[in-house]
Amino acid sequence: MSEFDNNPFADQANDNPFHDPSVTQVTNSAVDPVDQFNPFPAHPTDSLASHTTPASTTPYQPAVLQPSTEPSPQATAASAQANLLRQQEELERKAAELDRREQELQSRGSGVKENNWPPLPKSFPIKPCFYQDFSEEIPLEYQRVCKMMYYLWMFHCVTLFLNLLACLAYFTTDAAYGVDFGLSILWLILFAPCSFLCWYRPVYKAFKTDSSFSFFFFFFVFFCQVVVFIIQSVGIPKWGNSGWIASFTIIGVNKAVGAIMVVVACFFTICAVLSVILLKMVHSQYRRTGASFQKAQQEFSQGVLTNKSFQSAAATAATSAAQGTFQGNN
Repeated sequence: MSEFDNNPFADQANDNPFHDPSVTQVTNSAVDPVDQFNPFPAHPTDSLASHTTPASTTPYQPAVLQPSTEPSPQATAASAQANLLRQQEELERKAAELDRREQELQSRGSGVKENNWPPLPKSFPIKPCFYQDFSEEIPLEYQRVCKMMYYLWMFHCVTLFLNLLACLAYFTTDAAYGVDFGLSILWLILFAPCSFLCWYRPVYKAFKTDSSFSFFFFFFVFFCQVVVFIIQSVGIPKWGNSGWIASFTIIGVNKAVGAIMVVVACFFTICAVLSVILLKMVHSQYRRTGASFQKAQQEFSQGVLTNKSFQSAAATAATSAAQGTFQGNN
């Protein structure tokens, strides 16, 4: 019956669910549980605040429309007129350039070119004999050497003229030196045109047409010209040259005449040195062109066979021989 002695409605501490320590702590606290709840904990808030982008502190500036300044009608008309004049000048310049090119093409097509060397006045009775244009006829890689050859020829002519004056002064000191003065006139008259025709024009034609025959002809004649330059610079007495020997001979008698002859001797020496240098330069250019002695022979034979004078002479000789044979048979 002992089990009936227990009161089923007695207050049992072990079975009371509110005796749990966590529950009793909350129920016994004097702070309202709602006030203890913080939906924004410290750490997450700090991490979010660290990544917050600050707002721009630049003050807002409203757009301002600038007032438009329209040009006056007079300024507009003047600008348009200036543009028209500039366009008209450009068109006239282009038209003149087209006319010039058309004339050049026509002259090239017809094969007739007006001679321009030597540059003589139009009223002069003697007209130019040759056509010379480095930029048009000479390839670009050969223009420098060809122009230097032309300048050498001009320097040679000036030297021959100064040699004439030096020999004239030489002749004034002693009448026995009249031979030198006479020969100096002969050298000026002879060497100036012959050097132009015999070695300058061949080298010009060689660079122009890449002619092997012209190159070989130039080398032969210009080598002789180099020898002449050396002889003139030496100045052998009674040869009509104011070279070093003649200059040192007269400088003890007349210093003024001797000084003039020394200057001319220097000029002849410069001609000799430049001629050797240019001969080597032309030879180096010749080796690049692919010219050869066989080509020179072919060009010579073709030139002789196509020459009208040679053809007419051969035809005349053949006709005479045929007539002689026919008459001999009769």
